[in-house]
Amino acid sequence: MPTGREQAPRQSTERTTSERRRVARRGAGAKSAERRRSIVEAAHAVFAERGYHAGSFQEIADRVGMSQTGLLHYFPTKSDLLLAVLHRRDEITVDAAPAPEAAPEPAGLIQGIVDRARANESLPGVIELYAVLCAESITEGHPARSYFVGRFAGIRTAYAAELRALQAEGRVRPGIDPDRAAASLVGLWDGLQVQWLLEPERVDVAACLRDYLELLLEPS
Repeated sequence: MPTGREQAPRQSTERTTSERRRVARRGAGAKSAERRRSIVEAAHAVFAERGYHAGSFQEIADRVGMSQTGLLHYFPTKSDLLLAVLHRRDEITVDAAPAPEAAPEPAGLIQGIVDRARANESLPGVIELYAVLCAESITEGHPARSYFVGRFAGIRTAYAAELRALQAEGRVRPGIDPDRAAASLVGLWDGLQVQWLLEPERVDVAACLRDYLELLLEPS
């Protein structure tokens, strides 16, 4: 019959083995997360350059140095990868957006939009990806359609709410409908970004957005 002194080393060994397994699992999880990030970044670049339909799994796999089979282990379908890319794009733009400054409204609203427009221009591939996939999403059966429908609805609602709040304080010019003004702002911004992609030296997105908003709002 084993004594307590004989059991103690065995228990210590079991704890050490268990801890090693936990460390190994954490290491494997970190490597898996890093590989997923590298795949999403490669897909971001490919979709921005070629669009969803023309961008291939093979090209994405080649950019991260793995086989298509290996890529499918992380993203079973191309649409899964597309949605991961879009969500990563949202994270990037939020992280890059400047912190809001303490400015009185409506100046704060104007400056916030101007700062976001300039921040987006500083992020390689972000505007290209958005413009290409947004245009493609109107085609039948495109997997990003619901993403863009929801995105546009959310942005229109948010800007309309801000304009309505300013209108209640008498800071929006007479005759402005907040819902239509918000939809116009979103449409103007997207159209300006396309023009900027084609002729960046001739189109100042942020300045044009500022001019439009100043037409809507009473001076501070």
